[in-house]
Amino acid sequence: MSLRLSTAALVTTLVLATASGCAVTRGQQDVGAYVDDSAITTNIKTRFATDEAVDATSIHVETLNGTVMLSGFAKNATEKATAAKLAWKVDGVKAVKNEIAVRP
Repeated sequence: MSLRLSTAALVTTLVLATASGCAVTRGQQDVGAYVDDSAITTNIKTRFATDEAVDATSIHVETLNGTVMLSGFAKNATEKATAAKLAWKVDGVKAVKNEIAVRP
C-alpha cells in the first residue's frame, strides 16, 4: 500500500511540476505579452460595442503579439471596414488581419 501511495505522490508531483507556470498560451513569449494582447482585445471589443456602425456580437477578435485577427460576419463592406479602422486605433496594435465575411 505504501508503494502505491508513494508512486501516486511522485506522479502527481511530476505532473504539477511540468504543468505549473503555463499561464502563457498560444506560443507567446511572456506573461506581459499575454496581458497586453488581452488588453488590446478588450479595448477593441469595447470600441465595437460603443460604435453603432458595428455589430459587436457578430465579430470576433483575437490578438497575438499585437496582431489582431478579426473574423465573423458583417452586414456590409462599410461595417467590415469600420471594424478594421476601430481596431487600428487601439494602442499596441501592430497589424490587423480582417477576415470578416460580408453577408449579402
